This record gives sequence, structure tokens and C-alpha cells, in this order.
Amino acid sequence: MRIGIAEDVALLREGITSLLEQHGHIVLWSVSDANELRARLHTPADEQIPELLIVDVRMPPDNTDDGLRAAIDIRRNHPEVAILILSQYLGNEYAKDLLVGAPEASGGTGYLLKERVGRVTDFLTAIDTVGGGGISIDPKVVAALLDAGPSRGALATLTDRECEVLAHMAEGHTNEQITRLLHLSTPTIERHVSSIFTKLDLSEHPGNKRVLAVLEYLKSW
Repeated sequence: MRIGIAEDVALLREGITSLLEQHGHIVLWSVSDANELRARLHTPADEQIPELLIVDVRMPPDNTDDGLRAAIDIRRNHPEVAILILSQYLGNEYAKDLLVGAPEASGGTGYLLKERVGRVTDFLTAIDTVGGGGISIDPKVVAALLDAGPSRGALATLTDRECEVLAHMAEGHTNEQITRLLHLSTPTIERHVSSIFTKLDLSEHPGNKRVLAVLEYLKSW
């Protein structure tokens, strides 16, 4: 996969680059400034357009949420580029904007806490999920949403088990992985997923139902 990296901490930037290259990915470029990130995607040559962007939330020039705001701008012009956000925090309104806008983009979307980068398997799994067009939300973010509970709309009709299945879907897990995590049979998980789609009125929707279900869940954030 062709990847671009925006991270202002040199050690982390080089570490991510090395890890990705060791696992067969191509790092096209890396930048340490949100303005430079925008410039890279302004008028790039075709071979310099990444399939996936890994973007730190907090970056120069203002060291607030410059990276995240740059990612949102890039998503408007390059909806085909997958975006994986790295953050030290559970999220903010810009993060919600990026995630809720995911159905209009053909590229995947992810939000990962930086501590997860050190867990190599989890990080690489998120890379594959988001790069493949899916959604991957850090389990701690999902847990915070789960604690808040489904508070509005069709989410209130989901059972506790369906909420649990949906939470695992939000983390990017497949049905097979959820089966192992919850120690349930594959047909049982499939029934829960089908029920979630029905209750959220997604059964006949032409789009990616898993992505849309997760985003309905994230609206309670």
C-alpha cells in the first residue's frame, strides 16, 4: 500500500515508517507540518497520491488540531484516500466530522489512540482495515461511547448484545473475529448483525452497511 505520514515527532515518524516498510508497504513521503501535508496533496503527481494517510491530530504550525483539520480538508478534495488519525485524546468535534462524513468517501477512515501504535499487531490491523475502505475506531473510544449508551434514534431499539456486537464492528472486527471475542457461534453473530441492520433501517441500503451502522453508533459521541 502507498502511504503518506504526517507526524511532527521525528522518532515516532521514523518508527512508523520503518515498521510499515518492514511489512511491505511503500511510504511515499513523511511530513512534520500540517501546511506541508496540505501542499503534498494540493497538486500531486498520480504516483505521489497515497492510498492511505496516517495523520497526527496535534501538529505545527499551531500545535492544536492542525493535522486533523488538514485531514478533513484533504478528504473533501480526495475522498478516495483512506485516512487514519492518530491522537492522544478520545476525540473532538473535528474528529466526529471526519468519521460521520465517512460514507461519502470511498477511502476508509480510522481513529487510533497513539498508545495503540506500540501494539504492532493492532496497528497493522487498523492499517489494513482502513486501507481496505473500512472503519477502525480505537477500542477505548468505542468503550467511552458504550458507557454513554445508545441515547437516541433507532439505537435505542438495540439489545445489549447487539450494542456489544456493534461496538466490535466499530473497532473494525469481522464477523469471524467477533465470534471468537464473544464466544458465540457464527450463525448467532450473523443474526445479531442482520438485526442491527434491520433496526437501523439499513437492510435495503446500497452502501456499506457495516460502515453506516458504525457511523449511526458514533453519532451519540
